[in-house]
Amino acid sequence: MPKMKTNSGAKKRFALTGTGKIKRKHAFKSHILTKKTKKQKRNLTHTGLVHKANTRSVKEMLALR
Repeated sequence: MPKMKTNSGAKKRFALTGTGKIKRKHAFKSHILTKKTKKQKRNLTHTGLVHKANTRSVKEMLALR
C-alpha cells in the first residue's frame, strides 16, 4: 500500500505546538482591510488553536496519528 500523502494546503496553514496541539491563523486578515477597525485587525493577528471537534480531520490532512 502506498504512503499517505500530506495535504499540502494544510501543511502551509497549520503548525504543531510542543504539547501536540494544532495552531492556526485567523481568517479575514488578508485583504479588504480598510473597512476593518484597528482593534479587529489587531485581534486577528494572534494565532489560535484548532477546536477539539476539528483536530481529528486536521491531523488526517497532516498525516498524523
